[in-house]
Amino acid sequence: MDWQGWFTLATTLSVLLTLMLTRFSSDMVMMTALTTLGLTGILDSQQALAGFSNAGLITVAAMLVIAAGIRESGGVDWVVDKLLGTPKNYPHALFKLLVPVLPLSAFLNNTPVVATLVPAVSQWSDKIHISPSKLLIPLSYFSILGGTVTLIGTSTNLVVNGQYQALTGKPGFGLFAITALGLPLALIGSAFIILVLSWLLPNRKSVTERFANRREFTFEVAVAVNGPLEGLTVAEAGLRALDNIYLVEIERHGSIVTAVPSEEKLQGGDRLVFVGETQAIVDLLKIEGLTPSHGDIPVIEQQAPERCLVEAVVSPHCDGIGMTIRGNHFRDRYGAVVLAVARDGEAVQGNLGSISLQASDVLLLEARPAFVTRQRVQRDFILINDQIQQNTASGKAGIAWVILALVIALAAMGVVKMLYAALAGAGLMIFSGCLSVGTARRSLDLNVLVTIAASFALGNAMLASGAANYIADNMLALANGQPWLLLALTYATVSILTEIITNNAAAVLMLPVVLALTETLHLNPEPFVLTTMMAASASFATPIGYQTNLMVYGPGGYHFNDFLKVGIPMNIMAGLVTVGLAPIIWPFQG
Repeated sequence: MDWQGWFTLATTLSVLLTLMLTRFSSDMVMMTALTTLGLTGILDSQQALAGFSNAGLITVAAMLVIAAGIRESGGVDWVVDKLLGTPKNYPHALFKLLVPVLPLSAFLNNTPVVATLVPAVSQWSDKIHISPSKLLIPLSYFSILGGTVTLIGTSTNLVVNGQYQALTGKPGFGLFAITALGLPLALIGSAFIILVLSWLLPNRKSVTERFANRREFTFEVAVAVNGPLEGLTVAEAGLRALDNIYLVEIERHGSIVTAVPSEEKLQGGDRLVFVGETQAIVDLLKIEGLTPSHGDIPVIEQQAPERCLVEAVVSPHCDGIGMTIRGNHFRDRYGAVVLAVARDGEAVQGNLGSISLQASDVLLLEARPAFVTRQRVQRDFILINDQIQQNTASGKAGIAWVILALVIALAAMGVVKMLYAALAGAGLMIFSGCLSVGTARRSLDLNVLVTIAASFALGNAMLASGAANYIADNMLALANGQPWLLLALTYATVSILTEIITNNAAAVLMLPVVLALTETLHLNPEPFVLTTMMAASASFATPIGYQTNLMVYGPGGYHFNDFLKVGIPMNIMAGLVTVGLAPIIWPFQG
């Protein structure tokens, strides 16, 4: 292997370490690798940018729009309302959850499915008196298993299929080509969750219960009548830049001023509600013009139409990740005030303004009603529960489901290619009014799409530089050329990579190695390619390995070890089923 191969291996290793050990986003890391490989001449411009025109990538984008159309039209809510109901016991609750989630995830990208169901399942858990921690990991796992049933169930399947077509020139796999392997895996895995793993899940208080006593993290003072602060703005009174506390709301003559702006003028008798370190009340009362508040009912406990208390999870796409609440200018950016933060199932103590936000943090917010409406279409936060129950569905759920069924039928019967069926379906979602053009644009996850496209460059470099053949030769030596052992080694390698970097990147990096392996031994590549799909999709052991795991991490109040306890057995089970069945369905010498 020449210097280009070694340089490609070094670049790949650098990418893996950067994704594992730093906060840099995956799209930026992959684009840096693409640029580096282009500058060194290892890839020409066509090879470097091939991923951006790949059919698999465009199909992923179109399916995201279709999934958004189903969600915005109320299609998912309709299915959930009809099928969840009241279970008889905990196993029955899991089965009722399985019934809508598995088929929905088989034909819709499972990430928006879980985003839609997290608040529904959280509220359902309160009604049936089962802790969300007993339901939300199963929700994520059911959706992952459902995504393995068809080619469009997860972006990974489409990406691997697209790269396989690009590297081999073969037509690729049909919509239901992987169902012979994915359906048994989904059914066996679901039974394993309900009968075995569910009893290993923790039974913790819900986030709602942890945030129930609002008096624990708020306190109030009053503005003295005819005092020196009367007529001053919040900023002029020195109440905006306090170190350990900040002003949440003002109660004035029975009305509430929420997310108080700096320009708000104080009036005598105002009751000011602060959040932060409660011991700071002593310093606060030293400010001339502030007195203890003596209201019968704490302001925060009063019902007020102006106030909307919202529990929300910080999404992986939130711009504020890595920034402090104060440094992020949270109030101005989102029109909401943070009252409390929970992480790893526990409330975060200390100065709220200095807390750096992380993906999956659960926030208790006091927000204006517009915040709730805005976040139902934006992706900074996943709403768990709020006091405004608005029906945002367009009332076109039936049309949306018909469009999806048409896409599936056209692709399954071979009338048109999956790419064109998906593009047509996305267009019909917009033209039929199931979702707006703006919502369609917002449904496109640019981070994921750019990561996938740039990953193709790294995969192409692995093949063109000889690095893939080098890794394949070492895997052959390790497995002594035995196809079954090579298949198991392929699954294990992809599964481990998926738990520490993105699943799409793991699959795209491994596929060139798989193709080099099968070419060397003159084996049928299909069982190896399908095994790569399954291993990349079936990520259960960590909350960071798969986006749906991260989405339920905060709302379920989970700890990292909770995923290890149930996820490692799931990974082993999925590996045994896949490696056992794949060569039977697609023989090595096919």
